[in-house]
Amino acid sequence: MTTIYDKLLAYGNSDAYPFHMPGHKRQITDFVNPFQIDITEIDGFDNLHHPEGILKEAQERAAALYGSRSTYFLVNGSTCGILSAVSALVRSGGEIVLARNCHKASYHACYLGDLVIHSLYPQWEPKWGINGGILPEDVEKLLAEYPKTQAVLLTSPTYDGAVSDIRSIARICHVHRVPLIVDEAHGAHLGFHPYFPESALKLGADVVIQSFHKTLPSLTQTAVLHVGRDAQVDEERIRRFLGIYQSSSPSYIFMAAMDRCVEFLKNEGKERFEAFAARLEDFHAFAGRLEQIRIPGYEIRGSYGIFDFDRSKILLVPAAHGGDWIGRKLREKDHLELEMEAGSYGLALTSVMDTEEGFERLKKALLRIDGELAGEKEKQETGTGYDGAVHNEIVISLREAYDGEKETVLLQESEGRISGEFLYLYPPGIPLLMPGERISRDVLERVAFFQEEGLSIQGLRDYTAEYIDVLREAEEG
Repeated sequence: MTTIYDKLLAYGNSDAYPFHMPGHKRQITDFVNPFQIDITEIDGFDNLHHPEGILKEAQERAAALYGSRSTYFLVNGSTCGILSAVSALVRSGGEIVLARNCHKASYHACYLGDLVIHSLYPQWEPKWGINGGILPEDVEKLLAEYPKTQAVLLTSPTYDGAVSDIRSIARICHVHRVPLIVDEAHGAHLGFHPYFPESALKLGADVVIQSFHKTLPSLTQTAVLHVGRDAQVDEERIRRFLGIYQSSSPSYIFMAAMDRCVEFLKNEGKERFEAFAARLEDFHAFAGRLEQIRIPGYEIRGSYGIFDFDRSKILLVPAAHGGDWIGRKLREKDHLELEMEAGSYGLALTSVMDTEEGFERLKKALLRIDGELAGEKEKQETGTGYDGAVHNEIVISLREAYDGEKETVLLQESEGRISGEFLYLYPPGIPLLMPGERISRDVLERVAFFQEEGLSIQGLRDYTAEYIDVLREAEEG
């Protein structure tokens, strides 16, 4: 029998190099035995749900570093921050403008609040086969069309590094007296060096949620919620919902890791980010030598809503092969593990903790693979597959469909029925289908394509993704 602990220990002691989360990249070696500091709310250690001492001071240090009015530690990841922000800013039964490529937690918040969703569609970047940014004019159009909207929520940067024009979007939201929530889970490192895009917090967003663990040296499940200095939001409601969605037994190990991360950024950030930016610049210069593996850089900016681009997200697009192919190549021969293997590309996530050795191993591996591809007799351009715009007909509300009477049918025979479940492409957890939407031939063809590509379809009660729960005919009628 192999336990989880045994398997983790074996992986940690191997020569596998992580081009994936968490951002500490297993480089923190001076952190104490976690069992030694695993406590509860004993005298002198404050209470996260009513901070007055050491935890209050720690959150104030984080706020001072990031330039927020308030910063709240999240021990349940960015998920609980998104749930809290949406619940606090949009009253039950209210309306929200929501980017379609938001994480599933955003949709769960809408379910819990029985919210009316007005979908905001990102642009599609066809060359690389990724979601682009959100156009400010699309935000303006929806806010004008739906004046009862109580909040706008979008994701920037995306999983792949696309950054929207947050400053312009924030201005539009504020003209309409609507707060802007930005899921910046993949951007806790933004704003610490000019090589990277600016954080949404500095560009006028009202509430910004970041995952420390994704791109910074902190433990998995650690995140923060920032309230902007000029945000016109009811912060008491945010605190109320944080008390609902956060564990009543928050991990002091997690909170200590976040506080330590803040001190790291304050004391070592400038030097470390200089080195990180130099390594990335060197890598992207190297990428120009590759002939069969394409890697996007700053040239991606300026079209398809991509206002800026985070080059710490390295997209590897091999000629005539998909992401699973290059991911397998890197894993089996070079012991390099990617974050994600999509249809046409692999995604290597880097952080300030990546080493020179790690980058050199990746460069050496890519040079070898590039040579192998050049030696193939027949080559063809890899198609990017389907675009990211899923425009489904909403028949009934998310809550009504999720809670309605259902029956189970074969997924590929469900065309025309009303979905009673979520269906995600994971990672990153973006819904292809929501409860209450009519199942179209387009969605079914996309699912078949993604399954053929070996991608993970999740959200359905049936883990094999052969069956789906739909509303009973009587409920649909």
